[in-house]
Amino acid sequence: MPGQSTDIRVLIADDHPAMRAGLSHAVGAEPDMVVVGEAVDGQDAIEQFKATRPGLVLMDIQMPRVDGLEAIAAIRELDRDVVIVVLTTYPGDARVMRALTLGATGYLLKSATTSDIVAAIRQAIAGRQVLASEVRGELAKHSGSETLTSRELSVLRLIATGSSNREIGDALNIAEETVKSRVRSILAKLGANDRTHAVTLGLQRGFLEL
Repeated sequence: MPGQSTDIRVLIADDHPAMRAGLSHAVGAEPDMVVVGEAVDGQDAIEQFKATRPGLVLMDIQMPRVDGLEAIAAIRELDRDVVIVVLTTYPGDARVMRALTLGATGYLLKSATTSDIVAAIRQAIAGRQVLASEVRGELAKHSGSETLTSRELSVLRLIATGSSNREIGDALNIAEETVKSRVRSILAKLGANDRTHAVTLGLQRGFLEL
């Protein structure tokens, strides 16, 4: 029965009410699972985690105030044993790797069926890593690819705003030649034809947020 100590206690964090309601209904209908909270953003997830101490958190990535990745890091600081499964619409390999590095056990896409999500919760609680097939494909596709450095990411974010090399240099307090060098490195690492292409690839792979 729900509420027993053997139940899998689940916290759901998603900023879309319909998604939260659907997940809560599906998870709560399982005889061995109980939903202990529904968080509307990353900050709410952190606060509710402190109050409820669930065994597993279903975490969206794109949320207001504090995003899912920041929330994962904060929650893992509070409890190194908690199981966190990302449930999002974004399969980009850079975003996946960051989530896993921060401590997520699983990474699912919102296109998954509720039965797949429920099964993934059980697998994650059992200590197994759970990755959507599309996510595995993205990781395999870019296996061995060079990642962007934090300095290159700073430049790419400003490229995405339409800033010129001079404007980027002023914003980051670096020489324009340094900006040009970093832009060349970004294009090479991403396999991009130009700056616009680099931004597109950066979004697809999760180096940039929408």
